[in-house]
Amino acid sequence: MTSVARNFSQSVPTVDVAAASRRLDGVVNQTPLMANQTYSELLGAEVFLKREDLQMVRSYKIRGAYNKIAALREAQPDLSHVVCASAGNHAQGVAQTCRLLGVQAAVYMPVTTPQQKIEQVRMFGGDQVELELVGDTFDEAQDQAMAFSEANHHPFIHPFDDPDIIAGQATIGCEILQQTDQAIDYLFVPIGGGGLASGLITIFKQQSPQTRIIGVEPAGAASMTAALQTGEITRLTHIDRFVDGAAVQQVGQHTFSVCREGLDDVLSVPDGLICQTLLNLYNKDAIVVEPAGALSLAGLYSFREQIRGKRVVCLLSGSNNDITRIEEIRERALLYGGLKHYFLVRFPQRAGALKEFVADILGPTDDITYFQYQKKHSREHGPAVVGIELRSQADFEPLMARMKTGGFFNDYLNNQPELFSMLL
Repeated sequence: MTSVARNFSQSVPTVDVAAASRRLDGVVNQTPLMANQTYSELLGAEVFLKREDLQMVRSYKIRGAYNKIAALREAQPDLSHVVCASAGNHAQGVAQTCRLLGVQAAVYMPVTTPQQKIEQVRMFGGDQVELELVGDTFDEAQDQAMAFSEANHHPFIHPFDDPDIIAGQATIGCEILQQTDQAIDYLFVPIGGGGLASGLITIFKQQSPQTRIIGVEPAGAASMTAALQTGEITRLTHIDRFVDGAAVQQVGQHTFSVCREGLDDVLSVPDGLICQTLLNLYNKDAIVVEPAGALSLAGLYSFREQIRGKRVVCLLSGSNNDITRIEEIRERALLYGGLKHYFLVRFPQRAGALKEFVADILGPTDDITYFQYQKKHSREHGPAVVGIELRSQADFEPLMARMKTGGFFNDYLNNQPELFSMLL
């Protein structure tokens, strides 16, 4: 995990949160701020969850989208069309807004967007939305959306880099401070493009300046970390799209300006920890979130010492998770936790070799979860790719020792990502 500290000054751009609150009154849900016993006991802190996963369209994005389009409608009463680009949740917010306000939307999304989010956009938008799937990343989809917007003179609704979007997201901060009469020591917020973090900074640095605001982004798409480290907006040449709700190649001008001044820290966390956090929420608290929705909680682990005995709020940003991704999520969590291991195993080509491996090499709680083997009579040994799930990290070294002593060990694949990805 990496972190970059920043101090706050009074030079951040001004956004009209009061106007956003008026527009959103009666439109969005005031989501609950809930104490979480699981993480409070685990980390020795008072951990509260701001449940934007329970929001309309199942994410906070409706706030910024509605505020922006409603503001445009106030300025242009004949507004009939808008354009947006999104990895999923912003598109749903725009779709729902357009249905409520009777505006047509051209929505551009990457072809890699989970099917569940695509279907939700169609459901929320109905006949008001025309959906285009283009490019492999959000940024590629955004480039085409902006070109369409300019060519057709339809306003572009940016997912994060716009004062009205930031103001809409800032209303979450207003709610949090209204929902508690006790001081908040730490606020953990997920970061993709930075619109949510910018909105919360706008409120908390004015109304609760003692609260330390910690941004959390995926290690595979740490665009805010890169920008803060270089002192300027940096476009990442490659990003991991797994945390699709926060996978952007570069942050915005407005959001960088606010976050550079207002974030007390920004952390990047690995996908495996995000997945484990997501599964913990589901298994222990019956809370369903998407990978980006678990980011803020995943960031708590690197702040264990600082938050002990403190009052902490984590924002769960969305619950639009595709159930078909669960096996991949579980796999990534097991790999991160040191409980899933892949080997190239050398099986002697004689009867009983596999039985010996199972009976004498595997431990009593070790489980084979993957096995690929092709017998080749022209060779003395036949290799196999074997995936083994352990009950405890402590079982790994004894397993390795037994494999080597028994002559079964050929290679370990977990630390060879290129070979690992080709074989599995």
